[in-house]
Amino acid sequence: MKNTTRTPGRHFLQIPGPTNVPDRILRAMAQPIIDHRGPDFATLGRKVLEGIKPIFKCSGPVYIFPASGTGAWEAALINTLSPGDHVLMAETGHFATLWRNLALKIGLEPVFIDGDWRSGADAAQIEERLRNDKSHEIKAVCVVHNETSTGAVTNIANVRAAIDAARHPALLMVDTISSLASIDYAHDDWGVDVTVAGSQKGLMLPPGLSFNAVSDKALKAAKTSISYKSYWSWSEMDGPNAKGYFPYTPATNLLYGLSEAIDMLAEEGLDNVFARHKRHSEATRRAVNTWGLEILCRNQHEYSHSLTAVMMPEGHSADNFRRVVLEHFDMSLGSGLGKVADRIFRIGHLGDINDLTLMGTLAGVEMGLSLANVPHNPNGVKSAMDFLTTQAD
Repeated sequence: MKNTTRTPGRHFLQIPGPTNVPDRILRAMAQPIIDHRGPDFATLGRKVLEGIKPIFKCSGPVYIFPASGTGAWEAALINTLSPGDHVLMAETGHFATLWRNLALKIGLEPVFIDGDWRSGADAAQIEERLRNDKSHEIKAVCVVHNETSTGAVTNIANVRAAIDAARHPALLMVDTISSLASIDYAHDDWGVDVTVAGSQKGLMLPPGLSFNAVSDKALKAAKTSISYKSYWSWSEMDGPNAKGYFPYTPATNLLYGLSEAIDMLAEEGLDNVFARHKRHSEATRRAVNTWGLEILCRNQHEYSHSLTAVMMPEGHSADNFRRVVLEHFDMSLGSGLGKVADRIFRIGHLGDINDLTLMGTLAGVEMGLSLANVPHNPNGVKSAMDFLTTQAD
């Protein structure tokens, strides 16, 4: 038998998703499989299909797919658009780039607004591109609300205002994969047509469920879309969903978990959930600033409440630092992706965490900086602790 050394305590999973799954949700998922065509499942199906709507703050349908967020990206595009359609997208980071690549692969023609990966989408640039699109070739504007690779947030209300100011009929599609149930979001009030989300971050579930929240305008567009679709088809969902069912075998036990997550968010109250994330993000930034390290997101008004991306000093490897933290403290931090690979690390502070979880995380980062010989000032943890103490309920 191979000799292994046990690591005591729980692993600190402090990446920006998947997040830690609360024991209460794990227990809810540990149910026997039931007949997904039977009456008990219909009760579950109706609950989650209706209960998820307040989290998106939408009145229209929310389609739930057994998939990662990538599936929700594809479903949003192929249900509303047709091959050859132009879509306006903003390069806010790695995941915005992946969404653009997916659009290319399914036959769309993305118009990509270049970005520096340190800010959210620029509403003024979007408005200018739409004003210049006199023939309305652009059929949709796609933006990432919270760019998971950079920790920069796009102001969606401003993007909606830009589309309206340009008097352009394009659909507005928004990725909320790392912001839903972590950062305030309003599908209806902000005039979003398709909101994309996943289960494994603010919803506190394992990966495996993805979502499309849909407006009436998007449903109308779906009637004229000629993209090939079967598994992702909204129209295939409509009939079964009305009765609490799905057109194919659903991820039954993940739906049990979703039901419990909906209850937990309602019990805490969404406004309290958002306030908690905002408070923890501010404490994290105070620690980073005290350490003398630079936050990747350049603009304070775009700081994420889900994660903080931290730049390493010149000549120091973020991946080596993350390795040191993992080996010494059994804690996982997010890696740099794409253009910022090995240049940043990401501290996830979303999902089911509290003050002590955050303090343990920041202590692990500060000790890791010392062990990895990364130049920094001490007392970052104290700065965060002082803030949390003064801001305690």
